[in-house]
Amino acid sequence: MKALIVSDNHGDRDVLRELKSLYQNDVDVMIHCGDSELKETASEMTGFVGVKGNCDWEGNYPKDLVVEWGVHKILVTHGHVYNVKMSLMNLSYKAREVGATIACFGHSHQLGAEIIDGVLFVNPGSILMPRGRTEKTYAFLTSVDEKLVVQFYDRNHKELVELTTEFNLK
Repeated sequence: MKALIVSDNHGDRDVLRELKSLYQNDVDVMIHCGDSELKETASEMTGFVGVKGNCDWEGNYPKDLVVEWGVHKILVTHGHVYNVKMSLMNLSYKAREVGATIACFGHSHQLGAEIIDGVLFVNPGSILMPRGRTEKTYAFLTSVDEKLVVQFYDRNHKELVELTTEFNLK
């Protein structure tokens, strides 16, 4: 199974159209972690599972949601209500509360993937305004046997191979 994860495009419609065009038929789910600055009814958001970011003033996005993904539950949120720029502790509590094995979030504009207390946390970075790195990024999450693989790609759709990581949740 494969998921596309993107966040923080801040109104850039072209990048969402491009990602959909390239990948919508190759993934099982397309996740947007908020700050699209588009209504959920915008054509660019069609096909994405999306949540409300701190810059999403219009629309009726939920603050977070849970996606059933094979044997996994993915908690999707923007992260601002869980204070992810300071710590992942609050988000970790929420993930455990909903029984998620994966938590996808944005807000900080800093890409990352790590396991905390048996939950895989994935931040795809920002596809428009990255922090901590120069590349504008998005991510793929792939479930292979008992492993989860996180791959980051730049705006030119080039894999950042040095950041690819395999995780075993067992």
